[in-house]
Amino acid sequence: MQPQKVDLGIDALINDLIDSPPSWLNKKRLGLLLNPASVNSDIVSTADLLHQYFPGQLKALFTPQHGYHAAKQDNMIESDDLVHRHMNIPIYSLYGKTRIPLLHMLENIDTLIIDIQDVGTRVYTFIYTVSYCMEAAKQHGKTVVILDRPNPISGNYIEGNCLEAEYCSFVGRYSIPMRHGLTIAEFARYINDIADIHCELDIVPMKGWHRNMFFDETNLSWLAPSPNMPTVSTAMVYPGQVIFEGTNISEGRGTTQPFEIIGAPFIDTDILLKDLGEISGVYLRPLCFEPTFNKWNNELCYGVQLHVTDRKQYQPYTTSLKILQTIIQHFPNEFQWKLPPYEYEFEKMPIDLIIGSQNIRKKIENNYNIDELEKSWQSELTFFKEQSKQYYLYPND
Repeated sequence: MQPQKVDLGIDALINDLIDSPPSWLNKKRLGLLLNPASVNSDIVSTADLLHQYFPGQLKALFTPQHGYHAAKQDNMIESDDLVHRHMNIPIYSLYGKTRIPLLHMLENIDTLIIDIQDVGTRVYTFIYTVSYCMEAAKQHGKTVVILDRPNPISGNYIEGNCLEAEYCSFVGRYSIPMRHGLTIAEFARYINDIADIHCELDIVPMKGWHRNMFFDETNLSWLAPSPNMPTVSTAMVYPGQVIFEGTNISEGRGTTQPFEIIGAPFIDTDILLKDLGEISGVYLRPLCFEPTFNKWNNELCYGVQLHVTDRKQYQPYTTSLKILQTIIQHFPNEFQWKLPPYEYEFEKMPIDLIIGSQNIRKKIENNYNIDELEKSWQSELTFFKEQSKQYYLYPND
């Protein structure tokens, strides 16, 4: 399929608004939430573009988890505040001493521009950094502007249970499904209303993007938004494979294919694959690997790699739940749930925070049929879709 031309929000800002800047931009002091994946369609940094086209207006930069250089490999590794080497402006970490923009960080700006590549999954923390920025902007009288980007795994598919309120955390602040189908700007519009934030919010939408598009169907280059999200294929499996973070099964961190592969020294792959059988839209290939860091580092792990054969049929969340349940069934003595802390939560089980429910974890342990489990959350998915589609910005075709 021929890639379709898509202009990102930052492209539209520079191409369409530079000669007639809107009120939130014209002579305003600007802040920018970004990381190395925040570039235009020609792979030029958004920060550099704002610095070039609106000289003297950019006063501060803000960064999410993994830091300004996106070099912090693992979860819960905090980043320090920095000073930009060439622009001589502060770079404030929102995954360090605070996850919420503080007054001293915002006092020298009027408008906070957000240009962040999301991956369409509830537990990916960038969307919650956006939510904290929106809340802080409302509190301190600032405007928020989202420069929109594609949902890389398309806007036409939603999947998984909606998070239960008692399991809110930095990997899930709102009752949304694991695969939510929204762009970053649509998410911001949605929570601005349903979470009663009501900040002054402006959007610079994309041009040429449609809900049914996957990232590789655009003309855009993929830049890893975080160290363990190296490819679009990683993003495709992530809504399911991320659940292994809550276990002693390696999710592939410390390898070149994080989340695409999972395994552990105690897994008998033949037994695992025989029990799983065929799963729609994906081929599970047996393999061995040795992580260089994180779980089972420098130990030989036996497991599988997920090769998506039909991404319109593939259900990442349900697939990974089936793999997890089968591992628990066959290797109960070796399998373990990961214990707290996890993402600044010190009491609740990491898997419950990731899945968004203790009840689902218990059903998995008790061998509850995953297909029946998947049917049980369809009504809440229907409600979410009806509620969220009011905030859609793009057509289906």
